[in-house]
This record gives sequence, C-alpha cells and structure tokens, in this order.
Amino acid sequence: MVHGRHHGPRLTADERRDEIVEAAIVEFAAGGLAATSTEAIARRAGVSQPYVFRLFGTKEALFLAAIGRMYAKVSDTFEEAAKHPWIGLPEGVNPTLAAMGRAYGDLVADRNLLRLQLHGFAACDDPDIRTFVRDGFAALVQQVARLSGVPTTELRGFFAEGMLMNVASAMGLTDADVAWPKICEGGPA
Repeated sequence: MVHGRHHGPRLTADERRDEIVEAAIVEFAAGGLAATSTEAIARRAGVSQPYVFRLFGTKEALFLAAIGRMYAKVSDTFEEAAKHPWIGLPEGVNPTLAAMGRAYGDLVADRNLLRLQLHGFAACDDPDIRTFVRDGFAALVQQVARLSGVPTTELRGFFAEGMLMNVASAMGLTDADVAWPKICEGGPA
C-alpha cells in the first residue's frame, strides 16, 4: 500500500468491505464506539471516509459489522474445537467444553478481538447495539449447548469462566498474580 491506496488487482466491494471491517476491529478495539473516528478506520483500510459511509451508512452499522465479525470468529472457533474434544480428562469434565475453553483462551489472546468484545458490552446503552450484542451472545450460548450437550448449570459455568478469562486477559492477569488455588480450595486468600 502506497499513500493509502492498493496497487495490483482491483478489489471487489465485498473484499474492500472485509478489509474495512478488519480495520474497524482494530480501531474500535482501541477506542470503542464513541472515541473511534471513521476517518481513522478509513485511513487504516486505505480508503476514503466517504467510501466507508457508502458501504456501511453509519458508524454504528460499521461497529455492528465489526462485532458481528468478532462473534463469527468465536463461533467458528467453538465449532472447530468441538470437533477435537480433549481426552484423558478427570471424570466430570466435559471434553468438548474443555476443548472450546482452551480454544477460546487462545482466541482472546488477540487483544483486538478481546477489547472489541468488551467495547461491545460497554456500548449496550444504545438499544440497537444491546439487541445485536445480546442476540450474538445468546447464539453462542445456544451453539455451545448444542455442541456440548451439557446441562444449563454447566453451560452457565462455562460462560462464567469465559467472562473471567475476558477480564483476566484484559488486565494481563495470570494465575501467578492472584491466589486462585487458595480461594478455590476455601483457604484464606
């Protein structure tokens, strides 16, 4: 890319749209909906700001496209992980959930996806965003239920652990930073 323009074969509108969504993931991850400019997204994608609006209409629509892409990546990750359940786990540990949990941990190591997800939750004051984020999260819950076949309590525990992973990852927190074993074993922290 030279001076914000691609050289070589001309991209289709769908390919350009994908590039803009990927640029939006990075920019929205850094600044959230309110603090991110479409100008910064356009610059990162190597297109003009009017072109971004021509493809997406509004900044909110672009934000939702980025959130949708994030949910698709999580969904694809769960789907693939469920094909490879862990073996040799202690009794009572669901091998499919274990595989999906491990894969999710690897996925949220991508700070852009993690921070975008957190910004999506933070933007839920807007009713349209709240509906979109809630529906995307509900779809993940239904997918994990279908793939794992676990009862509701175990499903809730899986997602609670995922939210803990999100918060810990956002802070760069490791098991060494806190006294997880003492807390988990009921001992004093």
